Amino acid sequence: MTAPTPISAEELEELKEAFAKIDTDSNGYISKDELNQLFKAANLPLPGYKVREIIQELTKTDNQLTFEEFTDIFHGLKSTEVAKTFKKAVNKKEGIYAVAGTSQQSGTQHSYSEEEKVAFVNWVNKALEKDLDCKHVIPMSSSNNDLFTAVGDGIILCKMINLSVADTIDERTINKKKLTPFTIQENLNLALNSASAIGCHVVNIGAEDLKEGREHLVLGLLWQVIKIGLFADIEITRNEALIALLRDGESLEDLMKLSPEELLLRWANYHLEAAGSPKIKNFSSDIKDSIAYYSILNQVAPKGDEEGIPSISIDMSGFSEPDDLKRADHMLDQADRLGCRQFVMATDVVRGNPKLNLAFVANLFNKYPALKKPANQDIDWSSIEGETREERTFRNWMNSLGVNPRVNHLYVDIADALVIFQLYEKIKVPVDWDKVNKPPYSKLGSNMKKLENCNYAVALGKNEAKFSLVGIAGQDLNVGNRTLTLALLWQLMRRYTLNILEDLGDGQKVTDDTIVSWVNQMLKNHGKPTISSFKDGSISSSMPVLDLIDSIQNNSIRYDLVKSEDLTEEEKLNNAKYAISMARKIGARVYALPEDLVEVKPKMVMTVFACLMARGLKRA
Repeated sequence: MTAPTPISAEELEELKEAFAKIDTDSNGYISKDELNQLFKAANLPLPGYKVREIIQELTKTDNQLTFEEFTDIFHGLKSTEVAKTFKKAVNKKEGIYAVAGTSQQSGTQHSYSEEEKVAFVNWVNKALEKDLDCKHVIPMSSSNNDLFTAVGDGIILCKMINLSVADTIDERTINKKKLTPFTIQENLNLALNSASAIGCHVVNIGAEDLKEGREHLVLGLLWQVIKIGLFADIEITRNEALIALLRDGESLEDLMKLSPEELLLRWANYHLEAAGSPKIKNFSSDIKDSIAYYSILNQVAPKGDEEGIPSISIDMSGFSEPDDLKRADHMLDQADRLGCRQFVMATDVVRGNPKLNLAFVANLFNKYPALKKPANQDIDWSSIEGETREERTFRNWMNSLGVNPRVNHLYVDIADALVIFQLYEKIKVPVDWDKVNKPPYSKLGSNMKKLENCNYAVALGKNEAKFSLVGIAGQDLNVGNRTLTLALLWQLMRRYTLNILEDLGDGQKVTDDTIVSWVNQMLKNHGKPTISSFKDGSISSSMPVLDLIDSIQNNSIRYDLVKSEDLTEEEKLNNAKYAISMARKIGARVYALPEDLVEVKPKMVMTVFACLMARGLKRA
């Protein structure tokens, strides 16, 4: 049975923007009058009495709706004509541009936000202003469609991906000069497959979409890349000073469960509390008056008490400005003194654009966290472990498939198995969603509900997927047993990879031996040395991978850039970085990391060869 389509994180952000636009008096509610006006503007394909019935039903207990109720309504309307026109009416409010044409898949018209375009153009301009490889397109104008044209050759996207997650793309593999349609296609393959490898959801975005500058897809992908970069250090293992945000009675484990968004909100409130200012609940309706921002800026600005960091004073005179828009302008002038004006204009603050305000706050945090690691708290520092490469690869793979909710902390975010069920569906294992407990879970007995889900997830793996799950119980998933959870995730990823090969091979069963045989046949046909297995020591040099890539796409590898004999560890890593990026460049969606090749990790090596085999079969 198919599950009711959950509201994605992106849709939730859109709904927050919509709510803010309808909530004209900014009181956190939509009144019956405001709702009535919206439905009128929507020009719904329903008779008048039906519209009145809907409004009466929505407001029967109260004349006001909260954001949560508004979200429930939209979820209920989501698959109907009503939803389409409802959304269209919201989009008419302001700043939303309809894109010509409709989606072939859904038949719905796409739209994009002008404010987002302006914000991203300014961010990219600043980030790449000194990069000589981008001087043909940077700076872009925010007043026209420069951005949508500029991404068309793939160079900007590759550069932005590397700024978000350093060394994802080997610069040697980016085509930069004398570009042709073919070399542009390679750049776009490289950008999309690398974006996927860092956890961007790119399933419905192709090279042609970027080449043609499809506005909503370009902005959607760019936002994912930018957000991953902004959030990279908002994580306790990367920034131990975040422990200062621990509340009384909380354990370190509680704090480590928070998402980057939740940590940012707590960080903002930490500084608001220190300033004696009211706390906020969100970065949309609660920041519209700029008052909270003024207090945060004043708190985090350097006071001159650290050596080498000059004092920056914040002029608070605009705090008492009666006009919201002018106050926001004054506030942003002060943010500019800190070099943190990016992402929002005064109108974005006053309208409470949640996406852009979140980016504004994340950027401020990254530059001026103003937190000190507690010296005398009774904290077990050894329990703060960073993510392993294997864990990061699995997490990025899951997120690239568009699981909802997004996985920020591997073991915490799959403790109720909802993400596991979505992965089962990706590998064609049917899930009976009637057996699944769904959030929100009541406080009483919530862990029991999650444990029931985990038990069902393990049963599905054993009985339907026919996985080898000896010694794995639902409890192990629920408490985040590392070894056993990774064992299940590996089998999910492996099946997903093999399914792709089986689909290309008309359903013929594929095993490790099948892949090794295909790889060796390709290598033999092109006079290259073969491998014995995925544990073959020669893989440490990455030469078998590079040779296979060159066999799939003739003369694609520049052998003058690699060293094949008497390699140092650094030379092995350089070869591996080149090999992984070249695999992505010829169209293989590789999730493994260069270190996996150098250390000859058989599982990840298998996925590299399997993805290259899939690419080779598509070309055949």
